[in-house]
Amino acid sequence: MRQSPANRILILIKTDGPQLAAAIGDALGISGEAARQQLSKMAEEGLVEPVTVAASGRGRPRQLWHLTTSGNRQFPDGHAELTANLLGTLVEQLGPAALDTVISAREAETLKRYRQELSPAHDLAARVEALAGIRTREGYMADCWEEADGSFMLVENHCPICAAATACAGFCRSELETFRAVLDADVERSEHILAGARRCAYRITPR
Repeated sequence: MRQSPANRILILIKTDGPQLAAAIGDALGISGEAARQQLSKMAEEGLVEPVTVAASGRGRPRQLWHLTTSGNRQFPDGHAELTANLLGTLVEQLGPAALDTVISAREAETLKRYRQELSPAHDLAARVEALAGIRTREGYMADCWEEADGSFMLVENHCPICAAATACAGFCRSELETFRAVLDADVERSEHILAGARRCAYRITPR
């Protein structure tokens, strides 16, 4: 994705969530008014929309800018419609067991590949960081950090296989099991795109 002002705004909202125009201006190094002009243009194109939220206390309501469905589609979707259609046809023609076979085979291949790439990482912090790097290369816009209690967070701001995961929750379940295996840690999903969250987030704790 080219780094035009509009694309930078899309990436910022996708990664960090809904934003104030002033915050977008600060991030882009432009004035809040210039940011609002860019956002208005993007709203006309159907990429973003403002949502007014009440401020805490007696402050004025704030206007946060969100990505629209069209805005989210600017990010890789892994050929969403084709994927969903193929999965539907597979189940219709061969039954649910065939889909389970496909998911299991994908999980085994992914597990083998991730283990190879994570083999140089000798502690959990290094494994989490390496996994975030792999997932970012695969289009998940991943990030990670260590929490104060010693646990780790892995977040994925985009899901390039969302159509497949929507058609079959088995893909999400398989990814969770893969993370647990390659990290050799307890992994729980705390936020889920398919449940309406803006990202998927995983809390990782040592076993």
